[in-house]
Amino acid sequence: MIDQIRRNIDASLASFLNTVKKEYKLHLVSPLLFESIKEFTLRPGKRIRPLLLVLTYKGYAPRDKKIARKLYNASTCMEFLHNFMLIHDDIIDRSNLRRGKATMHKALEHTVKTPDPAKLGIDLGIIAGDIVYALAIDAFLSIDEPLDRKERALKYFIQTAAFTAMGEFIDTVHGVSALNDVNEKDVFLNYTLKTARYTFDCPMVTGAILAGAEKKEVRKISQFGILVGQAFQIQDDIIGIFETEEKIGKSILSDLAEGKKTLLVCHANRVLQGKAKTAFLKIFNRPRKTLQDLEAIKKIFIKAGSLDYALDAVAVRLKQSQHILNSLKIHPPYKNLLGGLLLKLFTQSQTIRNSGDTYRNRTCPQN
Repeated sequence: MIDQIRRNIDASLASFLNTVKKEYKLHLVSPLLFESIKEFTLRPGKRIRPLLLVLTYKGYAPRDKKIARKLYNASTCMEFLHNFMLIHDDIIDRSNLRRGKATMHKALEHTVKTPDPAKLGIDLGIIAGDIVYALAIDAFLSIDEPLDRKERALKYFIQTAAFTAMGEFIDTVHGVSALNDVNEKDVFLNYTLKTARYTFDCPMVTGAILAGAEKKEVRKISQFGILVGQAFQIQDDIIGIFETEEKIGKSILSDLAEGKKTLLVCHANRVLQGKAKTAFLKIFNRPRKTLQDLEAIKKIFIKAGSLDYALDAVAVRLKQSQHILNSLKIHPPYKNLLGGLLLKLFTQSQTIRNSGDTYRNRTCPQN
């Protein structure tokens, strides 16, 4: 079922972009603009956000009700929102790769001859991102549901965009702040605003509202989404340090180079003392990091217990979210599918933990 839903979402993305082509005449205004947005949007992806909207909608819609017209078209609003945020985030982070290809602003750098291609790419990337956000709103409005539900869901969608931008703002400020000025509470606030709200909470809450779920259920779905989203981001931070470039689709040095204050980093900074802390800070504060620095940081995270601490935080949140999921009044087949998502995250965290054990035995032998 999941694979079929993903195929429907991919087909709806392509279909909606064709509608955009006709209605907005983007291909006539600028073929470069339209083709750039189309190529970026249709890159292979997990489509987790529209998938969650569809699953939750179907899980709460009355069984005797026909699925709303253009549900899949509307679900693509989450993918457009995601792409809008990726485009701008990549500019802020000065990233070169996204999904194994050039980021939007890097792809646009040399499309027009100019003495400053980097500035051109950034300028055009910002504009392209703004248009993609407008397309997200347009896609959302395509669903055929009562206006009161659409208004409530749209308000939540827009609030989520604002909250996510707040998270990006905080993350950017944290990036230039001294490490001692950022604590774990700050990190979890950022995880909630920047990742959990728009990746899990918003798609599920939006789907539940549009399907007519009770307000109590919507609140519980939100709690579920926040917990899963936090676990997802912690795990993503771990993967960003311990996985290969081929698997993550971006530079393995990107998180370290940006000086991101993750749970791993804040925990290590809190527990390390003496020479170990001095060595850690020397690497973390170094303007240019190398692969050797990355290997040293991995070793530090393992010895300090930061990797286990972060993995334990993932496990706690997945357990709490499973408890909430069990209490939801969602149709059993869709509850099982959401449970499968939790199982996948849990399995990934166990794989990372096992990989950490292997890495620990290889690089940190016991004396």
